[in-house]
Amino acid sequence: MSKIILITGGSDGIGATTAELAAKEGYTVCINYKQNHLAANRITEKINHEGGMAYAFQADISVESEVVDMFAAIDSQVGRITALVNNAGIIESQQKLVDMSAERLHKIFAVNVIGSFLCAREAIKRMSVKYQGEGGSIVNISSMASRLGSPFEYIDYAATKGAIDSMSISLSKEVAEDQIRVNVVRPGTIQTAIHGKAGEPGRVARVKEFIPMKRGGEPEEVAKAILWLLSDDASYVTGAILDVSGGR
Repeated sequence: MSKIILITGGSDGIGATTAELAAKEGYTVCINYKQNHLAANRITEKINHEGGMAYAFQADISVESEVVDMFAAIDSQVGRITALVNNAGIIESQQKLVDMSAERLHKIFAVNVIGSFLCAREAIKRMSVKYQGEGGSIVNISSMASRLGSPFEYIDYAATKGAIDSMSISLSKEVAEDQIRVNVVRPGTIQTAIHGKAGEPGRVARVKEFIPMKRGGEPEEVAKAILWLLSDDASYVTGAILDVSGGR
C-alpha cells in the first residue's frame, strides 16, 4: 500500500518537521498551508531534493469548499491519502476572557476545531474500507492546555484543544470498523514560532521552570511521536492521547 500523508499547517513548526521525517520514512508528503507559499515550497523542495516526494496544497481549512477542493486536488495529483495529521492551528494574543470578542472566538474555533472536523471527514471518505479505501490513520494535534487550561493567556485556545480531545475519542470508536485509527498527540511547551506570533517569543524560557524536565520540547520530539502513532507499530492503538510534555 502506498503511503500518502497530508499534514495541515505543514509549512513550519511541528508540521514542517513532521513532513521531513515522514518523507524519510517513505511517505509521499502533502503539505497544506493557508498563505505562506514560500515556506511551504521551501519544505517541499527540500524533501524532493533529498529524494523524497512532496507537494504543497493551499487551502484555508476553516472554509468547507476549500477543504473539499484541496482533497480533490490531492486525489487527482497524488492519490488517496492513507494518513492525516490535523496540525493546523492558530493562537491569538494573550488576553483574559473578559476582553475577548466574539469575532476572535469564531476565528479560533473555525480553524482549530471545525477545520480539523472537515479534514477528518474528507480523509475518512478516502481511507474507509466502506468507501473502497485501504484503511488509514489520523493523528490530531492537541495541547496540554486542554488539560491544564491557559488562564490569563489563551483560554479560548485551550478550549479548542479540549474539543479536539473529545472529538478524537468519539471518532476513534466511530471509524474503528472502517480500519481507521484515530489518536492524539498533546504537546506541551515546544520551541516553535507560535509563541512569537502570540506576542511572547520568550515564553518557553519563562515557563520552563514549571516543566519537570526544566526545558521546552523540540519539534522533532513531537514529530516522532506523531509518526509512531501513524505507523504499523501502533496498529492496536486507537483513541489514545499521548502527552509529549516533559512531564508537565
